[in-house]
Amino acid sequence: MECYVVVHNVAKRHNIGTLARSATAFGVSEMILVGKKDFNSFGSHGSAHHVRFRHFHSLLEARDYLKGIGCDICGVEITEGAVAVHKHPFQRSTAFLLGNEGTGLSPKEMEICDFFTYIPQVGSGTASLNVTVAASIVLHHFSGKLWAGFPERERDGQKFIVADRPARRQGLICSNPEEVTQARQQKKLSGSTDWLDSEEQAMAPDEQRIAGSLLGIFYD
Repeated sequence: MECYVVVHNVAKRHNIGTLARSATAFGVSEMILVGKKDFNSFGSHGSAHHVRFRHFHSLLEARDYLKGIGCDICGVEITEGAVAVHKHPFQRSTAFLLGNEGTGLSPKEMEICDFFTYIPQVGSGTASLNVTVAASIVLHHFSGKLWAGFPERERDGQKFIVADRPARRQGLICSNPEEVTQARQQKKLSGSTDWLDSEEQAMAPDEQRIAGSLLGIFYD
């Protein structure tokens, strides 16, 4: 039994870092990024180093990959036919597709889903939850003892024990400005003009300094 998170068309780049933190906490096998390969690691608190990333250029490519490994695709959306998450409408390994913060899942995103789940609300002050909050709730339900039964992590006092940071695999992680600059220089020397060069030029200096960018641990 495995769990995946599919990220497509998320408006706020820093939400990817927060999603990576939740993914690590709840035993996600891979985060599937569709579209652009760039995202911001701010909010992950180092957790992004402990989860694998795989990139696809289109939703159809991502769907074919997930179907090839026997995985259902569950859209997290308040829509007709969606089943409340506490009813655990899962049958096997599942990939959760999360919608845009403002508009939710698009028609194209909904087309690749096998079923939908939603998080019931009781308060009257908000129409929906933030995408990162919604992801945490859904992943907790999937991974818990009442469904997948992933083993709970050992604790040390009031914290869960964090594993040693994995050795760098194929690809590159850039978590600070110096690493970003070095990676950009290496790519320029090799003649590469991929997204890193253009994205870093577009980023504000403060964003480069404070948040940093994360590349790699990508499996294409």
